[in-house]
Amino acid sequence: MSDRYFVESPVTSDRATLAGAEAHHLLHVMRAKVGTRVTLFDGSGWQFDAIVQRTCRSEVELAIAGRQEINREAPIAVTLGVALPKGDRQKWLVEKVVELGVARLVPLETERGVAQPVENVLDRLRRGVIEASKQCGRNQLMEIAEPKAWRDFLAENEAVACRLIAHPTDKPSCETLCTQKTMLPVPLPTPNGITALAIGPEGGFTDQEVALAIAQGWQPVDLGSRILRVETAAMALAARVIGEGS
Repeated sequence: MSDRYFVESPVTSDRATLAGAEAHHLLHVMRAKVGTRVTLFDGSGWQFDAIVQRTCRSEVELAIAGRQEINREAPIAVTLGVALPKGDRQKWLVEKVVELGVARLVPLETERGVAQPVENVLDRLRRGVIEASKQCGRNQLMEIAEPKAWRDFLAENEAVACRLIAHPTDKPSCETLCTQKTMLPVPLPTPNGITALAIGPEGGFTDQEVALAIAQGWQPVDLGSRILRVETAAMALAARVIGEGS
């Protein structure tokens, strides 16, 4: 869906303007001319058929020819708390969980965390959300929330019924999670429900962090006998939970 472009301002009239990176791509990569038809989305859940009306060096003005409210969101609103990995692996993580349908990503500040979620990192991740949404067809943007300390993340999700923390234990495996629901002391996600997932850093959560989560009602989930990277664990757990709720 390479003809999709993100409009930063809500589209509320019969005109829209692309600027910045989106305008550059349309003008200088796709070589759009007056009359070119494209699809716009503004993160509201709507997408818009649009026709290029005027171009200049750094902006494109378009006429709105039609609008549709198209919902491609997952049936479960997943909040994913994750201790970010380093470098380009952050981009890969964001791309894949956007494709899977995660609603909200919260960078976690944990004792063994290796990457600092500073503002320029968050800006880069939010741009990655837009790029992934353009590709996969989502019309609502996954939220990249402000970083949270572990205790604060646990506290803000206290009312969520289904809370899962990836941690190797003798507790139910991810397979058990999705096939033997009665074994779990907390309810599994249901359509239109909310689920909170937590993925630790490369070295894992500390025993104290895990104990704190369990004491507050989180369910440990073992993802298998192999050690997974942060981004792999995040994708595996999110995919299984979202797939089960579909």
